Amino acid sequence: MRFRFLAISLGMVTLGGCALGPDYERPPVAEPDGFRMQQGATLEEVSLADLGWWELFQDENLQAIIRKALVENKDLQIAVVRVREARALLAATGADQFPRIDGKGSLQRNQTSQAVVRQFGVDVSELSEQFGIDIPDGIGKIPATTQFRATMDLSFELDFWGRLRRATEAAQADLLARESARRTVVLTLVSDLARAYFELQELDAELALARNTLKARQEALELIRLRKLVGQRSTRDIRRAEQEVARAQAVIPDLERQIGQKEHQLSLLMGRNPARILRGASLRYNPLPPEVPAGLPSALLERRPDLVEAEQRLVAANAKIGVAKAAFFPQISLTGNFGAQSLQFSDLFVGPSRVWMFGPTLTVPLFDTGRNLANLEVTRAQQEQARLSYEKSIQQAFREVEDALLAHQKIREVRTERERLVKLSCEVLELAQLEYLNGQASYLEVLTAQRDVFTAKTALAQTQRTHLLTVVQLYKSLGGGWPPQPVSPDLAMREVPQ
Repeated sequence: MRFRFLAISLGMVTLGGCALGPDYERPPVAEPDGFRMQQGATLEEVSLADLGWWELFQDENLQAIIRKALVENKDLQIAVVRVREARALLAATGADQFPRIDGKGSLQRNQTSQAVVRQFGVDVSELSEQFGIDIPDGIGKIPATTQFRATMDLSFELDFWGRLRRATEAAQADLLARESARRTVVLTLVSDLARAYFELQELDAELALARNTLKARQEALELIRLRKLVGQRSTRDIRRAEQEVARAQAVIPDLERQIGQKEHQLSLLMGRNPARILRGASLRYNPLPPEVPAGLPSALLERRPDLVEAEQRLVAANAKIGVAKAAFFPQISLTGNFGAQSLQFSDLFVGPSRVWMFGPTLTVPLFDTGRNLANLEVTRAQQEQARLSYEKSIQQAFREVEDALLAHQKIREVRTERERLVKLSCEVLELAQLEYLNGQASYLEVLTAQRDVFTAKTALAQTQRTHLLTVVQLYKSLGGGWPPQPVSPDLAMREVPQ
């Protein structure tokens, strides 16, 4: 009968009872039909974000840097450990839905007070004095006893109101949120590495340009000195040339400082101590994808890990309302134990020593000074905050995509013009040098042309870097690296290709 009653109770928990609290439904989101900066283009489901980072960035040195960072970066390792923590919390929370059985054993030595004997009107010492009888020691005293006990204890909460199920639902949503947070760290890390790498290459280009400029100005200085010896140039031209050489020399140490600090930044992102960073091809030779389609706006809700994380936070907050509501209802638990108790260890496991107890326990909240009501209001307020945060995150995501599309579109126009400016500046410099050699122009005009070329080439290098960074930013804002799919708590680590 005991086991039949237990089976019936388990069946009632499995089949009966609805979980209190609202079931989760995704809030309505005002999604645009298309991105504003791609109006007029054909809407396609294909997106730049469908590419893995190893497909987007073709530089082998950058790929090696990213692979190392995905293994050694400390922020990513912390995110992985947090996922592991959430998985363990889910297992612990889910275990509360099942019976718990504990084994217990005890050994007790008991001695009853002699006052118990006196309560029944029997005092051995008084009898001995009154009748002059010599009573041996130990007679009339209650001896100490030894008690052996071994039991198995059962405890099981009948989840009629869904409190435990809602708590498990919240824990599972928290796990999915932390998994999405880990993926956000991965996406941010890859983007930061690419950004820092391209900035490092741009600094390399500026340093090479500064050294070439210094060399050209030193050669010009030597030429002016030779011409002064034959009386064709004045001391003022020499001083101007020396001034330009000093100006060019001052630029180089500052660029070397910036390069070293940028290498240190990359080293930290890679999870190692500051060290030299190997670079690939020049900045201008980094291949860019021929097109950067954004895809459908609706795909962002499933693709971007930060939006998935925000939604899972909302799922968890929604489930906690059910936990708070269940606190208003009775809590029913099944408790019991089965085992043996005996004064002799040898008799502990024989039939007459058997003991058992089984029965339900009912706990009804009667008066809590409004605690449960306040807790329910807290969970509702938290759910509302999570909903608003989710909606804000979606709006922010659309804005980031639009900003990245706008930046990529306009920087291409800027790059075209700056390439033309470099070409024109070089032509002006050639003409100025030719006229100077023929005595038709002053050296000041040559210096001005040289400065214009240096400025134009530096601006072009910065524009080339910015062009690459707009692709990185668009890739990040689209949630690049993963196809649109629900996040699974058992999702394998797929960021590092073999």
